Amino acid sequence: MAHYLLSIYQPDGDPPPPEVLDPIMRDLDAVNTELREAGAWVFSAGLRPPDGAKVVRARGDEVLTTDGPYVEGKEHIGGFTVIAAPDLDTALGWGRKLAAALTLPIEVRPMEDGEHC
Repeated sequence: MAHYLLSIYQPDGDPPPPEVLDPIMRDLDAVNTELREAGAWVFSAGLRPPDGAKVVRARGDEVLTTDGPYVEGKEHIGGFTVIAAPDLDTALGWGRKLAAALTLPIEVRPMEDGEHC
């Protein structure tokens, strides 16, 4: 089975208040349970805010480290899930469930199979 990265894009700023966030987290738990029961879940994690990110770049013989995310924008990757799915349509189905639960955009991207890395 192929692996897919489901990236969760969330807006910058403070999280929503508990009356908004609590039902979202409940729905997220339900999708994660469904993923596990279907045997599709591989790995998932939330990420800390991007203000703690560092970017490491090679420039000639130097390697520079700078603060912040590589891309500046109004949203950032707040977490991700890696799933196993037989095809892109199945992975997109899981992405739709995750997007509905979180009410946030989800990027679904096939992962390299490891033979070319």
